[in-house]
Amino acid sequence: MMGGARPDGPDIVTQALPDVSRETLARLEALVALLVRWQRIKNLVAPSTLDTVWQRHVLDSLQIVRLAPKARRWIDLGSGAGFPGIVVATSLAEADGAAIHLVEANGRKSAFLRTAARELGLPVTVHPARIEDVAGRLEPAFDVVTARALASLPKLLALMQPLMRPHTQALLHKGADFEAEVAEARTGFAFDLVEHESLSDPAARILQIGGIVPLSADRNRS
Repeated sequence: MMGGARPDGPDIVTQALPDVSRETLARLEALVALLVRWQRIKNLVAPSTLDTVWQRHVLDSLQIVRLAPKARRWIDLGSGAGFPGIVVATSLAEADGAAIHLVEANGRKSAFLRTAARELGLPVTVHPARIEDVAGRLEPAFDVVTARALASLPKLLALMQPLMRPHTQALLHKGADFEAEVAEARTGFAFDLVEHESLSDPAARILQIGGIVPLSADRNRS
């Protein structure tokens, strides 16, 4: 818990993000309730994180929407139990043109995502497949690509590259060792980077990335 003072709950979100609408907050409460019910038999998230689900999962996911306020077409890679993708969808449920694609190969997790999208009325498409199999066949030009607790940054850049267009940005959750991951990624890729301090963990960062180019290709053009 941030500062060890506040109990975990919806207030964690509203204090950090005061502009969150009542409608979004209601959908988030319904999502958490659904997660808790499914968790009893499906083990969707680490059990140790349930006591801090609003900070560790909900706030951590929702904060990225403020970094791309005009984005409507999102794709979340390795969605797991829907963090951040299904949480992003709760905030865009009433936005014109919103379309959030969730890629998750695990059967029980993709089933949860479909149920959550249906019950909460979210503009979500679930792809129960491997990322490599989906990235090459999706036609939409996405505004944002997201991933959380999925892979190291070099591997993520390779996975995301087929989905990136000149206007597309990636918003990636990274922990306290993000600097080492960025340094390693720069040995294989050129990319634009803006670091944002996480609202849920001051030691972590949201990496906003665009212009991904493999260095071998970049050198061949020079």
